[in-house]
Amino acid sequence: MSKNDGMNYAPKGKVSRVVEKGEFRFAAIGLDHGHIYGMCNGLLEAGGELVAVYDPDEKKASGFKEKYPEVTIAASEDEILNDPTIHLVASANIPVDRCALGLRVLDHGKHYFADKPAFTTKEQVEKAREKTAETGLKWGIYYSERLHVESAIFAGQLIEEGAIGRVIQVMGTGPHRARANARPDWFFDPKYYGGILCDIGSHQIEQFLHYSGANDAKVLHSKVANYHFKQYPKFEDYGDATLVADNGATFYFRVDWFTPDGLGTWGDGRVIILGTKGYIEVRKYIDIGRDSSGDHLYLVNHEGEKHFECNGKVGCPFFGEFILDCLNGTEHAMTQEHAFKAAELCIEAQEKAIQVESADTPAAVK
Repeated sequence: MSKNDGMNYAPKGKVSRVVEKGEFRFAAIGLDHGHIYGMCNGLLEAGGELVAVYDPDEKKASGFKEKYPEVTIAASEDEILNDPTIHLVASANIPVDRCALGLRVLDHGKHYFADKPAFTTKEQVEKAREKTAETGLKWGIYYSERLHVESAIFAGQLIEEGAIGRVIQVMGTGPHRARANARPDWFFDPKYYGGILCDIGSHQIEQFLHYSGANDAKVLHSKVANYHFKQYPKFEDYGDATLVADNGATFYFRVDWFTPDGLGTWGDGRVIILGTKGYIEVRKYIDIGRDSSGDHLYLVNHEGEKHFECNGKVGCPFFGEFILDCLNGTEHAMTQEHAFKAAELCIEAQEKAIQVESADTPAAVK
């Protein structure tokens, strides 16, 4: 795992098995983004059994098998979809194709676990809603910046315990290192990845809904820009948005591709959560100038100021809960509507975004 490369950042956590070998068999289809490794690590640590992989690029499939020697490289997607012993398919294929694969997976009686963004249009979200209602199967989404970050998980636990009272405002930052020369062509065209607010903004909106306890929100304002990467004219290297939730909580977030090379990780992701009785700051991947490790949480409330080092101490319970939800038909890991609502709102933010034009003259908008 490389802390400097966000596309191939694949966290590993504590093993906490909720099933025995053979009880939950899963496969991977589509290896276009390195998040597939984090997704598989989480399921394996919860007791899942990774049995097969397919990607049309044989080199990618071979590289996956080097990481997970126990897997069989399937000759086709259908070989996995038609295997009745496989419970779930995980995928990090090109974002625009994730919905279509998910529909095929559920049509074959299997649960689906997609990397974010799971969708690039609202029409795709509606098709997924209809298919999950029709089949009763799960459509999980890997919102890794909360689900696979122990300090972010701990923040949610503190909020549930009432440590900062009612959450009234959240601010999130999701900066990433571009590494443009190492990216595939699809990475630079919103037609394939959905745009910056749809893509990395999805982490931000999901965590806002979770921390605020909201069921829905309204996008008040959003904007996107390509300030620097002019060699990729369709690319968006900056985006931000403001939302208000159905319970009155407000949210501002910023996402960008401007992590400088001098930072010791791929992005200084943070979230600040204001409550009526205190506040929390989460420094997810680094505590700049002080500690190169991640998973730092700062809490200020009536009891005083506290600093928690969460790495290796909290765990990532989503994966085990999600496996049990698939097997038992429950919704403890994440409700299906929450997963879809976060995806829908990030698409709405993208659709409503003002395009900021950068030039030597004062910026214009269109």
